[in-house]
Amino acid sequence: MAKNNKFKVRDLKLAAQGKTKIEWAESRMPVLAALRAKYKKTKPFKGFKIAGCLHVTKETAVLIRTFIDAGAELSWSGCNPLSTQDDVAAALAVDGVSIYAWHGMNTKEFYWCIDRTLDFKPQLTLDDGADLIFTVHNKYKNLIPSIIGGTEETTTGVHRLRKMAEQGALKYPVFAVNDSITKWDFDNVYGTGQSTIDGILRATSVLIAGKNFVVAGYGHCGSGVATRAKGLGASTIATEVKPTSALKATLEGHRVMKMDDAAKVGDIFVTATGVKDVIVGRHFASMKDGAIVCNTGHYDCEINLEDLNRLKKSVRTIRPNCEEYTMKDGRKIYILAKGRLVNLSAAEGHPSEVMDMSFANQFNAQLALVNSYKAGKKLSVNVHVLPESMDQAIAGVKLSTMGIKIDKLTKEQIKYNEDYSEGT
Repeated sequence: MAKNNKFKVRDLKLAAQGKTKIEWAESRMPVLAALRAKYKKTKPFKGFKIAGCLHVTKETAVLIRTFIDAGAELSWSGCNPLSTQDDVAAALAVDGVSIYAWHGMNTKEFYWCIDRTLDFKPQLTLDDGADLIFTVHNKYKNLIPSIIGGTEETTTGVHRLRKMAEQGALKYPVFAVNDSITKWDFDNVYGTGQSTIDGILRATSVLIAGKNFVVAGYGHCGSGVATRAKGLGASTIATEVKPTSALKATLEGHRVMKMDDAAKVGDIFVTATGVKDVIVGRHFASMKDGAIVCNTGHYDCEINLEDLNRLKKSVRTIRPNCEEYTMKDGRKIYILAKGRLVNLSAAEGHPSEVMDMSFANQFNAQLALVNSYKAGKKLSVNVHVLPESMDQAIAGVKLSTMGIKIDKLTKEQIKYNEDYSEGT
């Protein structure tokens, strides 16, 4: 383990490999490249410190480099014990980034890393899952007066922060990056869909076609996974608690049933709900021999492994990120990535092209906080959403880099849209 007072990573010898991966990502993230070019000279973040808690991937490294070029000081940790790409972390450390992250850390180490990012007293926080914000509110209340605001990347984190705001527990403003169209309608759907399948294939190398593929939760992430599985020839099943989501899944061609029933017929299970105990003991007890179970929601509590351990006779690692649980009745159940994010633990996370837009929103949200502070306009302590015009600007840049042109409304069309007196 390589460490000093500014970083702690797995092995600095991996830096050259990490640098190559980052360069690959940079070549496929033109929106962040445009922001980097735009703000490299003016450096709007000069004098501001950002503490980040977000998956340490090659795409995140591009975001970090963009912030640095725009003048920011950074201290960073991973937001999941199994999602850090050690070569990327090494490359960032060699470049002088204050980073505390390595693959396979335990819970104590995970929070130790978050603590270290707060040592330099940031004015801004950047989250994926809100663990950093929770740590500030629970353990470092003395830092709150100097914090301008924060940003949150995920559905789970935004949901929890809104509950904090409703209860008066949130103490500084936060932008819900997840709620931007160019995040949830692309990253969550296309990114999660593709990278989850990627993780399953890397961990198991099974054939998807012909399998009963169960997706728990038909939100943006779950719908993306189910669509990709169906495209590979799987017979897809969705489980839901929300009637509208269940109806949508039905009309989009997936079977819908309760998990109690799906557990009996499923070959592959993916949880994507953001809540605990989606798959529990009674489900494991009724699963087929050879069932594969994994999670693509933020936290590992969606799959109750304590229940599984009570039912098992033995467990062994059968291949990387794939553990074989032999049940007392002889059946075998396979758990991928220890129940953590299969797309980041067993694969590399979302493709660079979709993270380009998500991270552009992160950058713009942080910039909005800084600009408000500089202008003396204090944002209310709440969960805020970026303006829709920003989504359109990001999508426009993305389209232009793809060589795609679209129409524009004429003056007459704009006038027609705005004229409420126009009749039939």
